[in-house]
Amino acid sequence: MRALVLSDIHGNLEALQAVLDAASGWDALWNLGDIVGYGASPNEVIDLIRPLSSLTVRGNHDRVCCGLTSPNGFNPVARAAALWTREELTAENTEWLRALEQGPLHPAQPGVTCAHGSPLNEDQYILSMRDAWAPLQQMTTSITFFGHTHLQGGFSQKEHDWHELRPAYASANEAGSWVFEIPAETRQLINPGSVGQPRDYDWRAAYAIYDTEAATITFHRVPYDVVRAQGRILMAGLPERLALRLREGR
Repeated sequence: MRALVLSDIHGNLEALQAVLDAASGWDALWNLGDIVGYGASPNEVIDLIRPLSSLTVRGNHDRVCCGLTSPNGFNPVARAAALWTREELTAENTEWLRALEQGPLHPAQPGVTCAHGSPLNEDQYILSMRDAWAPLQQMTTSITFFGHTHLQGGFSQKEHDWHELRPAYASANEAGSWVFEIPAETRQLINPGSVGQPRDYDWRAAYAIYDTEAATITFHRVPYDVVRAQGRILMAGLPERLALRLREGR
């Protein structure tokens, strides 16, 4: 079985389309949340990803943009985007977001957990080995896919051996992939990266493919039409910073 793992699309239609065009041969799509927020195409993104997803975890921006919680905890730019998105969403898409389940969730594939942030707390960021220590110890499955940080990679543990995973690519502008062979008897916290707003200084859309038979996770980066995505943001009257950061990858 091959699962396409996506996270943090953030209303970026161009990035999502590029990922779906590039990814092939997958059997299930696991969506780790933050489908909307920041980007200027929330309805188009939901309409595209909703029928394809086998599993969708609620993200914190999804929760705020559909009105379940207040945007007051967000910084001013994120808050402005959330309030704009809240007004832009159709009634149907608002209700769909409201009905999404909080993680962690378990797909049909055994041994896997899907979460937005930490599997211990959906709003917690896993940025370092210190952050990863408790989730790795308390995970009920050998692999947990998570998002929220917009940083592609992850953390691996086997007994007293701990490793941080950071994919390396030959080019910063072309499509690329990096294969991680999953060692036996290990625990893995894996972040596929952000589709719509990477923050690891790589502007390309990020995703991952989990192949259960080959016991591999392949990280991918794919270029997309950043200029078009930026134009949508500016035309919508959203903060300019949201457009600029797409090219910067941070």
